Amino acid sequence: MIRPLLSALMLSTLFAATLSAADAEEGFVSMFNGKDLTGWEGKPDGWTVEDGAITGRSTKEKPCPTAHYLMWRTDKPADFELRLSYRIVVGNSGIQFRSREIPNWDTRGYQADLEAGPTWSGALFEHARGGIAMRGTKVVIAADGTKQVTKVADSNELQKKIKPNEWNEYRVIARGPEITLSINGVVMAQATDRDAKQAARDGVIALQMHPGPPMTVQFKDLRIKILKLEEGR
Repeated sequence: MIRPLLSALMLSTLFAATLSAADAEEGFVSMFNGKDLTGWEGKPDGWTVEDGAITGRSTKEKPCPTAHYLMWRTDKPADFELRLSYRIVVGNSGIQFRSREIPNWDTRGYQADLEAGPTWSGALFEHARGGIAMRGTKVVIAADGTKQVTKVADSNELQKKIKPNEWNEYRVIARGPEITLSINGVVMAQATDRDAKQAARDGVIALQMHPGPPMTVQFKDLRIKILKLEEGR
């Protein structure tokens, strides 16, 4: 009797997982057509589309002396869930959101960080305040800027969930003051930002090309779902 019961449980679990996967994309809209940069705008000659992916690349012959960003021009959303796949070879990059655009294809605001190194992928960065929530932490920032940090996971163990030089799935959820960053289905960092002076509630979404040694970063399968803010948040 044990084996049939286990089989039934396994089938039930598999069925539930299949349903979850089928329903997971409900309400999402594509941000990228996989062919060209329609709907996006950035530094001239700074970005291309290669093999169905938005690509930023620097070389010794064509270095990147200062950071620049590829802006999504369709909307400046407040509350949303963003999903995409990324791959990075050497260097650092990031996904800007709820950010403000400044001259020279630059931005200021929240960044879902990612890199080829061992520290920043999955961390919540912000230009004015640096690392708001590092990987493996849950952070609450009060209206006066006071910051409470709780360690909820080991950063090195979370790093093992990220595949170097391969495609990884990034998920950004921003709802009211609450922000959650996940990579490959694993929560990397969470923040509740109620800073009265610096917290942002909406703004541009953009992809970062970082200065430094020659590097390549790619993004594909970008899609977004606009969320309704629940009362009290």
